[in-house]
Formats: sequence, C-alpha cells, structure tokens
Amino acid sequence: MRIIHAHIESCRNRDSILMSKAAANSRRRIPGAPVRKATNVTLPEPLLRQARELGVNLSQACERGLAATVAEVRAKQWLEANRAALQAWNEYVDKNSLPLAEFRQF
Repeated sequence: MRIIHAHIESCRNRDSILMSKAAANSRRRIPGAPVRKATNVTLPEPLLRQARELGVNLSQACERGLAATVAEVRAKQWLEANRAALQAWNEYVDKNSLPLAEFRQF
C-alpha cells in the first residue's frame, strides 16, 4: 500500500482529518465574500462550444446572467407591489401638480 499522507494513514479516524482540512479551507475564505455552491447547468451545445472557443468563463457568465434575471424579476415584483401607491401619486400630481413646483428653476 502506497502512503500518500503519513499523518492520515496513522490516524484512526481519517474523516476527522478531512473534516478539519475542510474547516481550514472555509476559514481561508475572504470575510464578507458570498459562499459559492457548485451546481449543474444545462446549456445548448452550440452555445457552449462557442463560449469555450472564445475563452468565456462559464461560471462568471452564468452568474452575471442569473444576477440580471433576478434583478429584473425583483423589479417587476416591486412595481407590482407598489402599483397602487404609484397610481395614487400620479393621480395626485395630475390633480394638484408637483409639490414645490413653483420653486423649480428649470
């Protein structure tokens, strides 16, 4: 049997060593940086081939696209949740004009 890591071979509980290594790696994380999680993504093969030919970082590209989609959905949700207030404000402005409009210099 080949010994790769003598300290692991001499240890009764190899899992405890591996867990302590994982804990050490988690401590090296930059404070405040988001925890990253591996996931699988299914992409059209031609698009994937082109991205690889161009040297596109798939993780970064997927992250940017997902972040943009999340922002778009949140904006739509915010607009829907505040639709009544926005409508009320627009009706107020139509009826009374803008508050302090007399002081505007443009």
